[in-house]
Amino acid sequence: MAGTKAGGLKAAATNKAKYGKAFYANIGRKGGQNGHTGGFAANPALAKIAGAKGGRISRRGPAKKH
Repeated sequence: MAGTKAGGLKAAATNKAKYGKAFYANIGRKGGQNGHTGGFAANPALAKIAGAKGGRISRRGPAKKH
């Protein structure tokens, strides 16, 4: 029954029976705690610089007019 809606419901019931009613809430909580917004989201100016560098080393070649 793997890959069906009924199979998924059975698996969910098994997980809740084994690990408690809050099994899926705990998975979500761990994911939320794990997420740290960094990189380009924290520094848009850095994203602009990196994008410009990437554009300069593009492998596409110059644009062609049809």
